[in-house]
Amino acid sequence: MRSRTIPVFVLLAAGVILSFLLSLALGSVKIPVSEVCRILAGQAGETNEANIILQIRLPRALMAAILGGALALSGFMLQTFFANPIAGPYVLGISSGAKMMVALVLVIFVNKAGQISSWLMILAAFSGAMAATGLILLAGAKVRSMTALLVAGIMIGYIFSAVTEFLITFASDQDIVNLHGWSQGSFSGMSWDGVRAAALTVGIAAVCAFFLSKPMHAYLLGENYAASMGVNIRSFRVALILISSILSACVTAFAGPISFVGIAVPYLARRSLRTGRPILIIPASFLSGALVCQLCDVIARTIFAPTEVNLSTVTAVFGAPVVICMLIGRRSGT
Repeated sequence: MRSRTIPVFVLLAAGVILSFLLSLALGSVKIPVSEVCRILAGQAGETNEANIILQIRLPRALMAAILGGALALSGFMLQTFFANPIAGPYVLGISSGAKMMVALVLVIFVNKAGQISSWLMILAAFSGAMAATGLILLAGAKVRSMTALLVAGIMIGYIFSAVTEFLITFASDQDIVNLHGWSQGSFSGMSWDGVRAAALTVGIAAVCAFFLSKPMHAYLLGENYAASMGVNIRSFRVALILISSILSACVTAFAGPISFVGIAVPYLARRSLRTGRPILIIPASFLSGALVCQLCDVIARTIFAPTEVNLSTVTAVFGAPVVICMLIGRRSGT
């Protein structure tokens, strides 16, 4: 196990660092990696390139890494909760619920858009995520089939998305002209205040998730086994859903809903490590999510530059084939 685990984590760490440097170097203004390193080391002085890196690209790259890791970790926890690898914040409608509440806050406070704090955005997204989760759990109490529950989650997501589109219809004020773009997923316009708020929220949630790794491992072996090992099933399930909702809400609050990452990345982490042990999958999912979202963000803003493609378009191109392969593999028993 160790002979495979160490190389995988080394490759993931190297990939995150490389994608981080690419995020800083590539854009409408291309900056050599050597110059990027000089700017990060504080040796470049006050130049246009330094302002571009420190004020625009660095917060964006950090947010892509933080939120990408949060989204993948949220997906893994939801898959553990529902015992289904197709479960994820986007598929189950949790991201759509968070999106609706953030859009509502932006519309209500349109005249005070510059005064909306990052914490208010996170709180609004969390309330929407919990509303969607509550509806899914209510549906779960009525249906036994996991397939039916997933379909119910998709329908709940459609309902929240319809309400969001209705709100966007009336959001014509100049202060929120980017609301529609945000609703399709984007890391543009990130600020240092947002980075600090996201890092604190995601950091605390990720640490809490890591401390749940042993109960998660027992839970994956069956509820009866977990209970025999002293796991309080009700408290554990509440903790799982709260932490995953906080993570997905934080992502939606800052970047909008991002598709497929929460499903595909945990699957790839499990396949890479060839294990389902949460103590390994949690950090592997986080690093993989950071890597994937940074690379997708680079593609989104450079492939048709200066036009920026919606982030969810790029993540769907990456994630949908992975999910299809996952379904085929489960069907064939591999």
